[in-house]
Amino acid sequence: MNAIHKERRDRLLAAMKAEEIDVVLSWGNAWQGDYLRYVSDYSVLEGDGIAIVLSDGETRLIVEGETEAERARAKCPDVIVEATDDLVESARAVLKQMGNRRLVTAPAVYLPFGLAPENLDRPAEDGTAFLDKLLMTKTPAEIDAMRRATKMADEGYQVFRDAARVGVAEYELVAEIEGYFRAAGSPENFMIIGTGGQEVRGMHPAGERRVQEGDLVTTELSPCVDGYFSQICRTLVIGEPRQAQIDAFQVYIDAMNAGFGVLKAGVTASEVAKAENDVFRERGLGEYCTSEYTRVRGHGLGLFLDTKPHILEDVDTVLEDGAFCIVHPNTYHPEVGYMVLGDAALVTKDGYQTFSNTPCELLSTAG
Repeated sequence: MNAIHKERRDRLLAAMKAEEIDVVLSWGNAWQGDYLRYVSDYSVLEGDGIAIVLSDGETRLIVEGETEAERARAKCPDVIVEATDDLVESARAVLKQMGNRRLVTAPAVYLPFGLAPENLDRPAEDGTAFLDKLLMTKTPAEIDAMRRATKMADEGYQVFRDAARVGVAEYELVAEIEGYFRAAGSPENFMIIGTGGQEVRGMHPAGERRVQEGDLVTTELSPCVDGYFSQICRTLVIGEPRQAQIDAFQVYIDAMNAGFGVLKAGVTASEVAKAENDVFRERGLGEYCTSEYTRVRGHGLGLFLDTKPHILEDVDTVLEDGAFCIVHPNTYHPEVGYMVLGDAALVTKDGYQTFSNTPCELLSTAG
């Protein structure tokens, strides 16, 4: 058992004891596997997976197919692994052996229908909030992994900046970054990109468009280290920035600084979002804080790259000491096009700590 999983496991068992929970059942798949990985240290490659953890630490992992089970046994030798072609029935069979022990399940929104608490033939409770609290606040080993992921994001952005040149296709630019991250030891990276000018209203998977002089090239890099994602968002001008681009980007700098200005343990996600959005509103750009032009003003980071809490004005989740999130006022600007800026940060009692060293400014290939 590695150091990070030992910290997670010990923390989980302590929380179960404190809440008098006997059994935790969690679900995951290859896209969103943070709940499953937190309790079992396993990330599913194919199909879905269910982990069942007892208060004494015994963990059962049920996966779809013998190939996935062989992989799980090699990765997690301390876990009891079962291969199945009927995940729900196999999980139900294990739960029948648990008697009347107190059971919680998570995440409620993604659980297979047959494992939802109301569809089990035994009492069960929604344990999403219980696991969310553990997922959102990080242990020292988790923080160290995210520090290293942030350093890798910085290094990856420098590779991106060096590779961004007139004539390069979006897919070629992304390939440079993916190659760098894999060689550096990051098995996963979520990345989107935007190239062009005023007509560009967001970022997207890489296409065939080739970069041109004067383009804004926006990107979001999210490398993963030891299972933990960090992220960086930056805007790059190909060539010398125009004054309109410089003036527009100042709004993003001010908005990000406003978000970080209120960020500390005890504030809500909505307070951070409002601080960012107010900067746009004060300059007559409030329309571009709406869902028509932007999704979130930041989000949590960890075992999933876009986890709770989402930084929005209607999200009242309290950010606790040890939370890790990104503040990014990414949106469309009517004069120059879509621009992005964002740094990941550790929330502390006194404020925050960011591990990124990439300048928070409008970058260019000319400077």
